Order: sequence, then C-alpha cells, then structure tokens
Amino acid sequence: MSDDCGSQHCITCGDDGVPMTVLQVDDERALALCAGADGDRATVEIALVSPVVTGDGLLVHAGTALARLPRETRTAA
Repeated sequence: MSDDCGSQHCITCGDDGVPMTVLQVDDERALALCAGADGDRATVEIALVSPVVTGDGLLVHAGTALARLPRETRTAA
C-alpha cells in the first residue's frame, strides 16, 4: 500500500466535495439549508466556515461545509 495519492485516490484526498448554495441559515444550531446544482437540498453543518449568509457558496462533504467558494464557481439555487 502506497502513502502517496498518484492516480489512485487515497481516502483522505479522494473524497469529492459538492458545491452548494446557502438557502437558509440557523445560526443558533450552526446549520444551513443548502442546494446543489441538481436541485437537491441538504442540511449542512457550517461551524467551520461561519459566519454564513444566504447566497454564499460552500464546498460540502459528508454534511459539513469545508470551504467557501469564490462567487464565480457558485451553483444557482
């Protein structure tokens, strides 16, 4: 088993994040209702990227927002 990520993706860096747009924010619980480009909606933990406002673009993996997206890469919700 190799420790590098070459053409075979490892568990750490092989997982894909999903770009989503914030529709509603629940600051008290650090959650946001978000929508992906396909229209699917999901509740997302936002503690790592707070503060978040409606319209923000987030990179989401496993129900957690990991990063903010630049405005030009945001999905239309």
